[in-house]
Formats: sequence, C-alpha cells, structure tokens
Amino acid sequence: MARYLGPKAKLSRREGTDLFLKSARRSISDKAKFDSMPGQHGRTSGARTSDYGLQLREKQKVRRFYGVQERQFRRYFSEASRRKGMTGEQLLSMLESRLDNVIYRFGFADSRAQARQLVRHGHISLNGRRTNIPSALVSVGDKITVYETSRSKTYFKDRLQVMQSTRVPAWLSLDLAAMGGSVVAAPAREDVEIPLNEQLIVEYYNR
Repeated sequence: MARYLGPKAKLSRREGTDLFLKSARRSISDKAKFDSMPGQHGRTSGARTSDYGLQLREKQKVRRFYGVQERQFRRYFSEASRRKGMTGEQLLSMLESRLDNVIYRFGFADSRAQARQLVRHGHISLNGRRTNIPSALVSVGDKITVYETSRSKTYFKDRLQVMQSTRVPAWLSLDLAAMGGSVVAAPAREDVEIPLNEQLIVEYYNR
C-alpha cells in the first residue's frame, strides 16, 4: 500500500484531532474543522459509532500520527503483545522509539514526515554509524547525531538556532554542541501528544 500523499488536514479532520502532520509554521489546527468529517456533508449529526468503528478510528489515528503503514503497524502490535506489560503501552513505546520520531522530538524536523526524509537521505547517525532506516528502534543508551559530513549544510546550521528553545521529552537528552542527543529512558505513556485510548486498539486486533 502506497504512502498517503493527499491533504494532511483531511486526515486530521477524519480523526477529529490535530495529528501534527504539518510543520508548526503551517499549522493546520486553525483551518481544520476537527468536529466535522471531510467530504460534502461531514459527520452525520446524532449518528452513533459502533464499537468496531471506535476501535478502527483509534487505530487509524495512531497509525497516521506516526506515519506507519498498516502492515507495519500490525507487526508492531504483534511484537508489543509478546512483551511484558500492557500491550497498548508497549505498542506506543515502540512507536515513540522509532528513529524518525526521535529526530522529530529532538527538533531537527518540523514533522515526522520531514524527519523520515532526513534519515532516508543519510543525514543521521545511530551510535556512530550512518543509517537510512527511519523505522529503526532506539534503545536506552543509544546516541543519535547528525552525520559528520551533513553538519556543514545550511539546513542543520539554521536548525540549531531554532532548536535553542526546543523542549524534548524526559526520555531524551539533547546535546546541541554534538548536534544530536541520546536516549536516557524508555518512552512513557504520557509522552504521546494526542488524546487516545490504546485499549481500543488492543480490542481491535483481538476481536
């Protein structure tokens, strides 16, 4: 299945919340009407969504938030279900630990899509080794930096100025001097930016 290339505001409207799919400079939260579905008539007033519909929407919301394809998302769920602890929380922890998400969290990109592009173009190093795999999962102790030959590029020089005010989550440590940072803890449930009920996703796959 090809990656979605249509209007990003449409996806946020479909899920009823800002999915942070566009950069802060072009925020869609003002123009997107999250209380109505995309399309000519929008959401039908008074219509009750089935349990399956609620579960599906929650799954789609998280999948689109992290920019993950359906097959890949299912693999994440299968792995999360084998880990110790709550399956839903393990799933979110894995998604937060994706390299493209970490680059976005550090502030090197305005969106996860842009972060994926930076990784794919070989601008990022993981533990000293250049990588082009956005879905690589980081672990506690890992160090993520801009690749040495990319540091002189205008984009990253300008980006460091923007990142002076970046607030990273507690599980990450940002080192501007090193043009990167490290993973100091596993992502916590409260680190997820959007309101969601991960138990509905568990119910969707266990139905």
